Amino acid sequence: MREKTKSSRNFLLACFIGLLVVFSDGGFAESRVFGGNLNLQKYGSGELRRFGFLVYEAQLWAGTNPTKPPIALQLTYKRDIAGVKIVNASVDHMRDLGASEQQLALWEPAMARIFPDVKPGDQIVGIYMPGAAKFLYNNREVGQINDAEFARFFFGIWLDPRTTEPRLRLRLLQSEAS
Repeated sequence: MREKTKSSRNFLLACFIGLLVVFSDGGFAESRVFGGNLNLQKYGSGELRRFGFLVYEAQLWAGTNPTKPPIALQLTYKRDIAGVKIVNASVDHMRDLGASEQQLALWEPAMARIFPDVKPGDQIVGIYMPGAAKFLYNNREVGQINDAEFARFFFGIWLDPRTTEPRLRLRLLQSEAS
């Protein structure tokens, strides 16, 4: 009888610990695999709004440092936007961060081949790797630009301290695990 009581207690204790793990909201960061083998932790998230309208929701996924590769920036669009507008806005922001006209002349057509027209619910994920940037559209790889300077300027649109969206930057760099 004593053995059965001890076994019941152990079972109840195991169930209780299991419930604590399941319902705990701290200490366990959400993780995701990008590009087949890059396992990153969810870091921060925010929204981009223009004139009060939600344009996209952004999530930053990172390794140990959210400002250094490898990182992934996931944008979930909430509006119809032509790919050419995404490219033009990217070029303008990269120019504001100091990219040269010569660099932009190389990068603009490369981005135009990669960035599609988007509609609500579509996702573009940019993966910043040392020396390159890879892009996924709705979980399908659509292109890669093998240029460390491009990757630095492109992800600087969101992560550089000189970004035009400092509130979004702050939200992306604010760990959700803390």
